[in-house]
Amino acid sequence: MNRITTALLAALEALIVVAIGVGIALVPLTILWGTHYGLGIDWFVFWRAAVDVWLLGNGVDLAVQLPIETISALNLPGAESPFSLTFALLGFALLAILLGVRTGRRAAGTGYSFTAAGAAILSYGLLAALLTFSAGTAVVTPAAVQGVLLPTLIFAGGVLIGLAGAPRAAPSLPGWASRPLGAQLRRIPAEVQSQLAAALRGGTAAVAGIMIVSGLAVFVSVLANFATVIGLYETLQADVMGGIALTIAQLAFIPNVVIWAASWFVGPGIALGAGSSVSPLGTTLDAVPGLPLFGALPHGTLEFGFLGLLVPVLVGFVSAVLVRQSLDKRANAPHGSARMLITGALMGVVAGILLGLLSWWSAGAMGPGRLTEVGPNPLLVGALTTVEVGVAAALGMLVGGRRARSTDSRTEEVSTKR
Repeated sequence: MNRITTALLAALEALIVVAIGVGIALVPLTILWGTHYGLGIDWFVFWRAAVDVWLLGNGVDLAVQLPIETISALNLPGAESPFSLTFALLGFALLAILLGVRTGRRAAGTGYSFTAAGAAILSYGLLAALLTFSAGTAVVTPAAVQGVLLPTLIFAGGVLIGLAGAPRAAPSLPGWASRPLGAQLRRIPAEVQSQLAAALRGGTAAVAGIMIVSGLAVFVSVLANFATVIGLYETLQADVMGGIALTIAQLAFIPNVVIWAASWFVGPGIALGAGSSVSPLGTTLDAVPGLPLFGALPHGTLEFGFLGLLVPVLVGFVSAVLVRQSLDKRANAPHGSARMLITGALMGVVAGILLGLLSWWSAGAMGPGRLTEVGPNPLLVGALTTVEVGVAAALGMLVGGRRARSTDSRTEEVSTKR
């Protein structure tokens, strides 16, 4: 394929990714338009609603001014004044990243990898701009700049990940970008580079481990409270299509819940409205949004809730042991204790930054009044993660080296006896 054909195919793939993201909300809303409303309402109302959901899922803020009749029906404190929705349904962003990775891998397999990636990202940005400017109404208005930039940046991140991790091709940066970057990297001593790489790997692995445990905990909690979740579904009295739309919204909400579970294990927990708290010390809630998934939240005071704090500590320790063993296999000389302690501390910093950013991304305003505070405190989550993972990782870096040396000595003794 020539360069133009490659760019056009990449642009088409970007169009398909956008269509999938918007279609997840638009298809059930369109069916609801035909079955429940009998085609009696302008379809563009549902189009705008689907685009608003897609934009919200990509982190775009929505400014809301509810009509008077809607305010009276909802009876929400604070709804009479304009408010913002800043709570991202991260399932849409996660889908965009995964599809972006696929696009990046396809681009890396062509002869014009950066052309294909650039065309896909540019097309995605143009489509995001068109969608943003088609969605604004007197009731809900998306932030225009965010609507253009945030979905594009999320998709671009996935594309770059796909380019960097493509198995068949390892695309290199253009000369004008690679030469200055390479010169700066060569100035860093090799030992420092190894130390920073180890900290990045260990901190990322620790966050991944915490998220895996959190996902399993959410799954177990939903199963254990399944009767409560079903009861909340029945309380809402939604019809079939309403139940399907609600289920899709909750599936898009699951990544947020997994991050919230991670913040629970770290210690701060989450807030579901001003003055509420869900943490290992106990659960204190007022009125919360009527999502059935909230039926899986822990209730009351947990006698052994503090044991959840061991999760980031154990995950940080195990990650550090594995990283130390990997370093010992690559290096000919043993590493100093001071360097290993610093590396473990840096792992905690990396983990704190990553989990703090995830917590910030998963929180926001879910409505007016007290619902402006929903989710974890990112600064507190990041700080506690840094301490818990950092201390455990520092110990793990020391213990991992001793274990490796004892294993080597036993191996030498066995070989000598033979």
